Amino acid sequence: MSTEDHPAPRSLAEALRGRDDSSLAALLRSRPDLVTPVPGDLTQLATRAGTRASVVRALERLDRFALQTAEALAVAADPSSYDELLGLMAGDARDPEVSAALPAALAALREQALVWGADDRLRLVRTARELLAPSPQHPSPTGLGPSVREATAGMSPGRIQEIVATAGLPSTHDSVSAVDALTALFTHRRKMKALLAKAPAESLEVLERLVWGPPYGQVTHDPAPRLRWLLDRALLLPTAPGTVVLPREVALHLRAGRAHRAPEPLPPAVEPVAAHRPQVVDSTAAGQAYTALATVEELLKDWDEGGPAVLRAGGLSVRDLKRTAVALDVPEPVAAFWVELAYAAGLIASDGEADERYAATPAYDEWLERPAAERWAGLAQAWLAATRTSGVVGGRDAKERALSALGPGLDRSAAPEVRHRVLSLLAALPEGAAPDPQAVLARLRWERPLRGPQSSTTEDDLRSRLARWTLTEAELLGVTGRGALSAQGRALIGGSPAAPGRHPEPEGPGDKLPVHHHRTAAPLAPLSPPEQAVATAAAGRLLAPLLPEPLDHVLLQADLTAVAPGPLRRPLAEVLGVLADVESKGGATVYRFTPGSVRRALDAGRSASDLHAFLAQHARTPVPQPLAYLIDDVARRHGQLRVGAASAYVRCDDDTVLNEILADKRAGALRLRRLAPTVLAAQADPATLLEGLRAMGYAPAAESAEGDVLITRAHAHRTPPRTAPEPVPDGPPVPDATLLTAAVRAIRAGDLASTAPRKPADTATALAPGELPRTSSAETLATMQAAVLTGEALWIGYVNAEGSASQRVIAPVRVEGGFVTAYDHTADEVRTYPLHRITGVAELADD
Repeated sequence: MSTEDHPAPRSLAEALRGRDDSSLAALLRSRPDLVTPVPGDLTQLATRAGTRASVVRALERLDRFALQTAEALAVAADPSSYDELLGLMAGDARDPEVSAALPAALAALREQALVWGADDRLRLVRTARELLAPSPQHPSPTGLGPSVREATAGMSPGRIQEIVATAGLPSTHDSVSAVDALTALFTHRRKMKALLAKAPAESLEVLERLVWGPPYGQVTHDPAPRLRWLLDRALLLPTAPGTVVLPREVALHLRAGRAHRAPEPLPPAVEPVAAHRPQVVDSTAAGQAYTALATVEELLKDWDEGGPAVLRAGGLSVRDLKRTAVALDVPEPVAAFWVELAYAAGLIASDGEADERYAATPAYDEWLERPAAERWAGLAQAWLAATRTSGVVGGRDAKERALSALGPGLDRSAAPEVRHRVLSLLAALPEGAAPDPQAVLARLRWERPLRGPQSSTTEDDLRSRLARWTLTEAELLGVTGRGALSAQGRALIGGSPAAPGRHPEPEGPGDKLPVHHHRTAAPLAPLSPPEQAVATAAAGRLLAPLLPEPLDHVLLQADLTAVAPGPLRRPLAEVLGVLADVESKGGATVYRFTPGSVRRALDAGRSASDLHAFLAQHARTPVPQPLAYLIDDVARRHGQLRVGAASAYVRCDDDTVLNEILADKRAGALRLRRLAPTVLAAQADPATLLEGLRAMGYAPAAESAEGDVLITRAHAHRTPPRTAPEPVPDGPPVPDATLLTAAVRAIRAGDLASTAPRKPADTATALAPGELPRTSSAETLATMQAAVLTGEALWIGYVNAEGSASQRVIAPVRVEGGFVTAYDHTADEVRTYPLHRITGVAELADD
């Protein structure tokens, strides 16, 4: 089609007006901040798309090559042509990879409304040009300096004429033409080659040091000959006293036309470095998933009667985190991860009491009743969506305050997106393949580079740290096994298992896979909440058959230990946990019976006969005699001494036992005295007296005021009902299809109203662009009534009940009772408007 049919747009708003609905929807999807709230028309949309905050956010979401393309446009002419942009990106040699990738990068910039215009008049949005163009305060990532015109803006006309003459150019009558002549010289490849051929070697060395940036250098009042030669020919231009700069055109000639030293048109490939059989990966991940469940249960069991105190500023103290790490037998960063995971899953929270402590929530009891695979799926889903990041625990916030586990300041809104992207990269590899973590980090840095001169070399940016933590946490949680994505991990992010035979089976776990390039694989998109629920359930179903079945028996040994060769059923594990102490964990758990552990079971209300029956029922081996003797011996002595509340007292039917206690030096701290042959009084409270006597080797029992033995059962402390912490979103949410359709329709309708041709008005009543029409109430009513008779459409200004003003095109049908009923062309439906909310009315042109 001819350009007469489709004239070149003169603004971003006109360029957006030429887009179809699907293109506008793609823009709003890629930049969701533009749709909150919905713009009134395309002019408002273009204005919002050019604001600094929105442009910065859009630039931060570009991949490295698209960002390099935008940076090249920022140093090109405005407007620029596609051929000029291609030269800046691909150089004089026209790098084929860059040439092939450039159309897609330019299309991405156009889709996000960062670039507009036809290929012969490409324009970078003004705000983006201001952000990316070189300046002394903000150097360009390209390393280029100002153009000749920018660098000579404050130079005297006489000095400019001297430079022109030294460069061998004819003198001109004005500075503008002189600068144009210099620019023409520096952009002429053959003439520049001839000029530089005459340069001293020392002068060329200076240019080589400045060519890739930074382009600024220092000179003295009396420059050396090598610098004087460059200054006389404007190959270096003064910008301030003692400072010179390499003009952009000269640098581009020395770079063979390239704006970037190393264009990166293709993302770094994430290649597999080790291969394992998928079955090995899945079983390894399932074993770790079981360990994860056991660790969370152990954590909550440790906090069952009330966990650590809440710091005044919120969170766990360093000492409590260390104590938790010792209890779980893991390093402190790993303990912080498990604590934060349980918090994200809604299993622990603050109890809200005056003496505020952390404790399990009622949801924990419900969680315990679910099958193991469902419990794991709940943890995995909470981890995938959580913005709280345990990796920053121990660091400092912007105000140099320490960041503590469960405390404030741990949210990192980019965490869910990074986790999903890392797992997506693993899912793109063959099943059982584990990548090099550094390759994953390099890929993420390409996809979301940091803007700035050090963007390509920054190793410790937030996204890289989040990615490293993701790889570690996925292994701890059982989402990956041996560095490769498991079947349940693939299902968790909405992927599907690979078809059998897709890749050759490696012979061993350390075999190398053949090189595969996954540069064009489409990334898995984040799932909506309903889709994620389905994917999580599928992951749980894949994990279920891989988890070991709980056992109902243990193996008793003569050394007062019991071996659980696998996970135990919950009732058995709970009773055994009271009757014995855990000595070691692993594939098999070893429990040890001690006098203290047996006394703990008796204190919980179990009798000796109950314990003998329990062991006989659940032991695959006969109950060893030493264990039977231990139970009977502790039971015989249990309750022989009775401790009650007077202040506290001890009574015993055997006065010789009381004599032994009085004679024991260790009882001195209890300050005992005899009240009767069978009763001792103490100046300590009952709990202290109980602990003191037990430390001396006795087995006292507490009694009530009526003389009955008190059974001390573990008291499970629970918080009131609590909801899991809500993730902190990374900006506005991506609008769904329904919202996009409605937003595009509303924008089109508003644009129709604002651009509808109106009858010419006289100078006194002419309106500025975007201004609402203003007419008196009588004139508005008369015009409406006339339009009802003629059937003509009108342009009105309308202010709704919330005070929002808009422009509309309506065809009045009826006017009565202070209301006008009309067909609203902007909404494509019949509506009724109060006349008092109509600011004014104007007739449309006949066309």
